[in-house]
Amino acid sequence: MSTRYLESPGVVSRDAGPVARTTAGAVRGLHDGSVHIWRSIPYAAPPAGPRRFSRPQPPAPWDGERDCTEFGEIAPQTMGTMVPVDSGLRTGEDCLWVNVTAPANVSDEPRPVMVWLHGGAYCLGTAAQGIYDGRKLVETGGVVVVGVNYRLGALGFLDLSSLGHDFVPNLGLHDQIAALEWVRDNIAAFGGDPGNVTVFGESSGAGCVTALLTSPPAAGLFHRAIAQSPPATTVFGPERAAGVARRFLELLELPPQRAHELLECPLERIVDAAGILLDEVPLQSPGRLAAAPVVDGELLPTYPADRFQQGRSHRVPLMIGTNRDEASLFRLFRSPIMPVTPDAVNAMLNGVAADHPEMSPERIAEITSAYPDLSTSRGALAMSTDAAFRMPSHWVADAHSRHTRTWMYRFDQATPMLKAARVGAGHATELPYVFGNFGTLNHDPTFWLGGRKVAMEVSGRMMRRWLAFAEHGVPAALDGSKHWPPYREATRTTLVIDAVDHVLDDPDHNLYTAWGDQVVGFS
Repeated sequence: MSTRYLESPGVVSRDAGPVARTTAGAVRGLHDGSVHIWRSIPYAAPPAGPRRFSRPQPPAPWDGERDCTEFGEIAPQTMGTMVPVDSGLRTGEDCLWVNVTAPANVSDEPRPVMVWLHGGAYCLGTAAQGIYDGRKLVETGGVVVVGVNYRLGALGFLDLSSLGHDFVPNLGLHDQIAALEWVRDNIAAFGGDPGNVTVFGESSGAGCVTALLTSPPAAGLFHRAIAQSPPATTVFGPERAAGVARRFLELLELPPQRAHELLECPLERIVDAAGILLDEVPLQSPGRLAAAPVVDGELLPTYPADRFQQGRSHRVPLMIGTNRDEASLFRLFRSPIMPVTPDAVNAMLNGVAADHPEMSPERIAEITSAYPDLSTSRGALAMSTDAAFRMPSHWVADAHSRHTRTWMYRFDQATPMLKAARVGAGHATELPYVFGNFGTLNHDPTFWLGGRKVAMEVSGRMMRRWLAFAEHGVPAALDGSKHWPPYREATRTTLVIDAVDHVLDDPDHNLYTAWGDQVVGFS
């Protein structure tokens, strides 16, 4: 076998594929045109058996070259239509791994690193989804892209600590921190710069980004952050978490004194019970999720929204934004995750009022006054979008911009087909633009009525902005595109991303007038 050494630190190019050496051993990937790809490199040991509900531990070292050309097990979950996952992927507990995509060409300088946290309501998804393939970002910007797989649902975001038996809350976040530590210790071997790491994510992945921005153990592990549609106020307190844990045991027909049996319980039973719970909670309490980060006093000392307000978020530049029509996709898929009917939205408002006894009926009335058509589906969708995504993003941006550079966007771009389907710029529709990956869905309807040329132009601008932010900390497209000024609380300057980008000051002024500066969320 011939061997050719590259100047990129630690990478050896062989006929069988590129080889990089990590702290646990050598990993062999794929050479694919202008990129090198490694799949499912373990950053932690399989969290199975007695370690099922424990913090991630370092992987066992191996001899020789580990084959990292195929995807490994993905986090146990209930497969559904909301998050399309390749049917060829298998679930299992050996799911703590990262994908690395890096430039194949020689570079004299270490490259910026972009670490991706996928979304999926804290209970679905995987870094192996085709839409998250980092090739286009690597080819366009010469970055190193890392996709993180982490525990989900009952195994990652149910807080069972109230049941005793050394259960640890926020395991999904602990996994992400372990992955970021792996990046710090190993990414130089792949040509990446451990001193220039951008963590970015969408939906619940973006909620993890905003949580990590306030988490003391995450300090110093990343240097920039991008939060795409973060449910930043969907973080729960210990009392609520304990109630969900009790209900989880009921579904498994386990009394609290036998909670330790969860360590040996068949995965299928845990996933099935979690699937029931994950549907049941938002149906009974619209606006809530069963699985989400929780205030544990350690990883999350208090609610992230409060930490932002107190000026205690990490001093790293932040890009944050939402999509214009966030809730439309949940209506299309008839998902209970977001309330999209007038009755469900009213129930959500009642729940918020119950969680915030300090909120006067007058304030509730003031908020609802911003939605004169709240009794219609359109009004309900608007309220749901603003409560879950729009206002939380603004509250985060207001607070973070007081001490660190912050940029706000709103994604309005939609193809003719998505407009005709009344999806518009729905939740997650920006993903193919950010990654440059269209057509990853089976029978993808995106361009059935045209619009591909415009979409490609928008995608090019977005990728260049995201890449410039990762490399320089400023989202300048450097191609004559619209200048994107930083966000300031006084002006709330926002880049509206559409067929033609434009900049608006305080585009959601009426919402601010109604909702106010006081953070509203579930506790």
